[in-house]
Amino acid sequence: MKKALVIIALSILVVSCNKATEVKEVKTAYVDTSVLMKEYTEAKDLEAKYKAQAEEKGRQLQAEITRFKQDAANFQSQAQANGQAWAQQRGAELQKREQQLGYAQQALSQQLQQESGVEMDSLISGVKKFIKDYGKKNGYSYIYGTGDAASILYAEEKYDITKDIIKALNDKYKAEPKTEAPAKEEAKK
Repeated sequence: MKKALVIIALSILVVSCNKATEVKEVKTAYVDTSVLMKEYTEAKDLEAKYKAQAEEKGRQLQAEITRFKQDAANFQSQAQANGQAWAQQRGAELQKREQQLGYAQQALSQQLQQESGVEMDSLISGVKKFIKDYGKKNGYSYIYGTGDAASILYAEEKYDITKDIIKALNDKYKAEPKTEAPAKEEAKK
């Protein structure tokens, strides 16, 4: 009886070892996200838009700062001639104005960061969705990201699809109708 069990067990073992295991090929690739964001036309356009806004609004503020510096220089020369009481009053006014200009600079910077952050988040979300759809369409099991926030420590260059993604994203962006009106209305607010 023991012999029969051993023979049956060995038979099962031999039969199970002879079955070929199916190995599904896993198609993977990676995208260099820092290169993607530098070469993606929509990202460049977004960066240029906020750079232009910062320069425009910065010029207005810079004009006020220049006027303040002139007033401060005039104050220095007039302080002795007009007396201590005048100098104290005018000095307090200039100090308050300097503080207001500092607050205005800070507010402008925060406003631009917030506005650009919202649009950049939307852009990144769209890129992620695009890459997901691209991966599904092209049969990838995984698409990894490298770059500033690297999730891969090494990958062979043959798996780099960054240029393919950039080309596809830029083609899609060029094909989309441009809607500038909402952005301009938002900038006026």
